[in-house]
Amino acid sequence: MKKSSTRIDMTAMCDVSFLLLTFFVLTSTAKTPEVHPVDLPVSTKETKIPSDDILSITVGQENVYIGIAGKEDRKDILTRMGQEYKIEFTEAEKNAFAGLENFGADIREMKTLLAKSPGDRMQEEFHKGIPYKDSLNNQLSSWVRNARESSWQRKESFLKVAIKGDANEQFGTIKEIMNILQEQRQNRFYLVTGLRSDDF
Repeated sequence: MKKSSTRIDMTAMCDVSFLLLTFFVLTSTAKTPEVHPVDLPVSTKETKIPSDDILSITVGQENVYIGIAGKEDRKDILTRMGQEYKIEFTEAEKNAFAGLENFGADIREMKTLLAKSPGDRMQEEFHKGIPYKDSLNNQLSSWVRNARESSWQRKESFLKVAIKGDANEQFGTIKEIMNILQEQRQNRFYLVTGLRSDDF
C-alpha cells in the first residue's frame, strides 16, 4: 500500500494572516503622546468622548496642560492668543504649533518652544503648565475663550471640553478649573476616567 503525502499547503493561511494583520494595523488608532501623562481615576460608566471640536484640559501636580483637536483649529486659536497677548507668530510657527497634540507652556514662552526641533518640543521640561492661578495672568481662561470663539465663528459649533485629572490630584485644583469654565458659561464638560476592572 502506497503512503499518502501529509504535506499541507500553508499559503492560504499565510495570506489570511497577513490580511488580518494589515487590517488591524490600518484601522487602529495610535495613542497620542502626552507632555504630562496622568493616572486616571476609575469609574464604572463608559461614555465615548468625541474626537473633534474638543478641548481637553489635563490636570496633574497642580499644573494644567491643554490638548486641542484639529490642526487648523490649533493654528487659528494660536493666532487669536497671539493677538490677545500681542505676539505675532509666523506661518512656520503656526504650522509647528499645529503639530502639537497637547502642550503646557506659557504663551510668552511659546516662540521658544516652537523653535525647538519636533522631537524636543514634547519634552516635559518645556511644559511647566499653563498659568491659571493668577487673576492677572489667567492664560487657561484665555485659551478656553479663544478656542470657544474659534469653534463658533469658524464652524458654528459649540466647543466640547473634557477635564482629565490625575487620580491623586487635589479636588481644589479641579474645582478651580471648573470655576474658570463656569465663569465663561461653559457648564457642560466631560470628566475623563479609566474603566474599572471587574475584580475591583
